[in-house]
Amino acid sequence: MNSQALIKGLFAKQTVERAALTGNPWPETYAKWVQQGYPTQMVVKQAGEKRWDPATGRELEVTQASEYPQPVPAWQHFQYDMSHTYGFWDYHPLIDHKEVIEETDEWEVYENGSGAHLKYWKHKSGTPEHIAFKMTTREIWEQEYRPHIIAWDPARIDLPKARENHQQATEAGVWRYFGHVHVFEAMRSSMGDVTLYESLLLDPDWIHDYCRVYTDFFLASFKYLFDHVGLPDGVWLYEDLGYKNGLFASPRTYRNLIFPYYKEMIDYLHSLGLPVVLHSCGSVAQAMHMIVEVGFDGLNPIERKADGNDPFLFAEKYGDDLVFIGGLDVRVLETNDKDTIQRETKHLLEGMKARNARFVFTEDHSIPPTVDLASYQWMLDAFWQNCRY
Repeated sequence: MNSQALIKGLFAKQTVERAALTGNPWPETYAKWVQQGYPTQMVVKQAGEKRWDPATGRELEVTQASEYPQPVPAWQHFQYDMSHTYGFWDYHPLIDHKEVIEETDEWEVYENGSGAHLKYWKHKSGTPEHIAFKMTTREIWEQEYRPHIIAWDPARIDLPKARENHQQATEAGVWRYFGHVHVFEAMRSSMGDVTLYESLLLDPDWIHDYCRVYTDFFLASFKYLFDHVGLPDGVWLYEDLGYKNGLFASPRTYRNLIFPYYKEMIDYLHSLGLPVVLHSCGSVAQAMHMIVEVGFDGLNPIERKADGNDPFLFAEKYGDDLVFIGGLDVRVLETNDKDTIQRETKHLLEGMKARNARFVFTEDHSIPPTVDLASYQWMLDAFWQNCRY
């Protein structure tokens, strides 16, 4: 049973031989791991393209065509069972709009194509700080931004990149998926949290209009990808619904204003035979019944430091409905202690198997550079020793 068949079997509720495996190192983690022996490969880059920077792990613009080192993709090196082959195309109304507002050696504030000013670290990954937002009223949305989303432009999709990644994963026999944010995450990076949360209560018609326009946008985008690249094996929707202590909005608000648009997208993808995974950081315990009701087939990453995110309890209550992808507390890996890492890896695997969970083993958060390459390998060793059902 190859990786593709394994993951398909999990989603189809078939008997499979083992739990599956995936993972996601941060870009700067690769930079550290390369210094510790992680393999690289040489790739040809043309002027104007992006190349990997060995010092920071970030991407730099190529000024002179040449061969440059690049880490071997983690899904290839560690033999993951699934690969994210394409996603995160430009979904902001103004295409390729990135205006630097403020900059230091450590960070930069730039305006995105929705008029939001976000502060990003230059040399490490992380969620941006929200600085300022232009899309603060329905009138601004309707006059300045909405028309650009309705006029869908195929130039937003990088077909050569999507085809290349899709073909590589196909040849490797892994489970291939496309992924993108959806309506809630798009709103947060467009309106900002204050305008979004106020509007959920004070102007629900605007929320519905935004979700309607963006659902149509994402439907058109996925249809274009499927027509020109081919069908993947599944789709992920990246929608952070909560923070450490609970949901960002009440279950009732989500049910009335957000989840109907998830269901529409899921129904379309199901009509093509594609399972759909919800990626949501933060606490999702209060939303689990809705996640199942609208038809999600999998859940990731089951963030352990968030309230109520118990993978064993989730498996007991929702194991008939969901494939669980995640659940290893990344802070375990950050101990860089072999005994701790291997004990907790075995504990999670044995606990999920005991509950007959359909399980894809991975960390509950992208792997930071505080994790040594040797520590990650200790985790993998324990996985392969304990992964069989």
